[in-house]
Amino acid sequence: MESPGKVTHLLAEMRTGKREAESRLIEAVYPELRRIAMRYMRAERPGHSLQATALVNEVYLRMVGQKDRDFKNRSHFFAIAATQMRLILVDHARQKRAQKREGQRVRVELTDVLAVSEDKLDQVLEIDAALRRLNEWDPRQCKIVELRFFAGLTEDEVAEVIGVTPRTVKRDWKVAKAWLHGELSAASRDSPGA
Repeated sequence: MESPGKVTHLLAEMRTGKREAESRLIEAVYPELRRIAMRYMRAERPGHSLQATALVNEVYLRMVGQKDRDFKNRSHFFAIAATQMRLILVDHARQKRAQKREGQRVRVELTDVLAVSEDKLDQVLEIDAALRRLNEWDPRQCKIVELRFFAGLTEDEVAEVIGVTPRTVKRDWKVAKAWLHGELSAASRDSPGA
């Protein structure tokens, strides 16, 4: 993993218009983006239609292609990357689900790994719906879940990104996990066939 200072420096160079910084940035962040993507894809079956490399490439293209790309530092960059990965995976699940139309609903568990295999499309959508509800209830807790669960950032890194103390992150993370567990359990009970 590259040092936070190097990534932050390259992001600053990109903001000033240095084009060579962009190619050095991809070299610096690619391994970490791939690690985050592998977290998402770890439980996937072999030959899944969405691979970690494709996910990383899509995220990077979306992020670098943004006109208003103002990444403050390394943590901010990876926080946005994790959010983009989540959105790409949700879009992928929706597309696959739309192709299937009628599918069995399955019990959703909040674990440390988000798997998006064909048989778990409903889980991705259930988690996304729960996160949208959490965002309406408490946007900061939603952001903490995205950064901890999806990006794998530490409590200190999350605190830096959102501008609160690590203690606040720890407290909100605990509350958000409990809330999400309740939401996902309720969704599972309310599903047909549960």
